[in-house]
Amino acid sequence: MEVTVIRSAKRRKTAQARLVDGVLEVRIPARSSRAEERRLVEQFRRRFERSSAGERIDLAARARKLAKAHDLPVPTEIRWVSNQEHRWGSCTPATGTIRLSDRMADFPTWVIDHVIVHELAHLVVHRHDARFQELAGRYPLAERAEGYLLAKAGGTDPEADPLADDVDEADEGPAGRPTTTAEQLPLL
Repeated sequence: MEVTVIRSAKRRKTAQARLVDGVLEVRIPARSSRAEERRLVEQFRRRFERSSAGERIDLAARARKLAKAHDLPVPTEIRWVSNQEHRWGSCTPATGTIRLSDRMADFPTWVIDHVIVHELAHLVVHRHDARFQELAGRYPLAERAEGYLLAKAGGTDPEADPLADDVDEADEGPAGRPTTTAEQLPLL
């Protein structure tokens, strides 16, 4: 991905990036060090690449197909989000909304499908009880996908559930970000 860095004397505390004609334009304060510039460029580049990888997958169509195949409800909305650092997915049963971490955008589709089925199961059962496990376990590659996710998370505990506590009882958080929308990060 081509990157252009624009240093601004007016910019004091934040960095911003956006796609302009396929070029990632990163705006940073003029006083930023070269090391800070490299860190910010790499951080924005990773985010925009993940987001564009996610665009190749029609989440709504996959969710409909998986819901039908595994006799689960169809979500009212499913989308990628960039604000989930510790979860692969989350669900708000009250609204039927499912959010998937864009960190998974370049994972194999069978892994993404497992996370979708897991979140669809939360539309029926909110907690990770036996009934929930039965619903989520309908996906034939569930165990294999759990192993993949655990390895990606860097976990060493084979009993750890990388999808634990993924149900939001309250209203959902910030919406996902389109790849062409500017994004800001505070400087460290």
